[in-house]
Amino acid sequence: MEIDLKIDVKYISMNPIFQRQSVRRYSDIEVTDAQIENILRAAMQAPSACNQQAWEFIVIESDEDKKAISEMHRFAKPAGLASKLIVVLGNLKIAKISSMIEQDLGACCENILLQATWEGLGAVWLGFHPIEDRSLKLKEYLNIPDYCIPFAVICVGYPLKEANPALRYDESKVHFDRY
Repeated sequence: MEIDLKIDVKYISMNPIFQRQSVRRYSDIEVTDAQIENILRAAMQAPSACNQQAWEFIVIESDEDKKAISEMHRFAKPAGLASKLIVVLGNLKIAKISSMIEQDLGACCENILLQATWEGLGAVWLGFHPIEDRSLKLKEYLNIPDYCIPFAVICVGYPLKEANPALRYDESKVHFDRY
């Protein structure tokens, strides 16, 4: 089977999937409540096992809380620089298939990143779950109930510099029918 690999540069340049990149440094421009609502609407459009939608979110705005979260692990520094943080939680009380919650939350986080890009913002996904000490620190600090998994923190803000994402397609990783 032959595949036409023509690249439509205009399509790629306008598509948030190809424009998204991890942004760790932000300007002082504030992200609006309307932008956060759009991002959370996109998050909740993610697919989930049996449509369980077992996610919840905490939006962090205070500088004190952002600073505290930025110190919870060595890769969390961008949290102290972002305009807003979105803490993505998995609610085990409402999960119909708890073993699938990580996949659901992963799709949810990707939607957050893509919508942030669409909004002209930059974002980065900070992993907390399944690393116990990270999750526990976040859970204790934000008083998250035991039935919720603190899955990730997404930093959101206006990027300090313009995005210059790389195309990552690697034909050698594509197999048809069998490995």
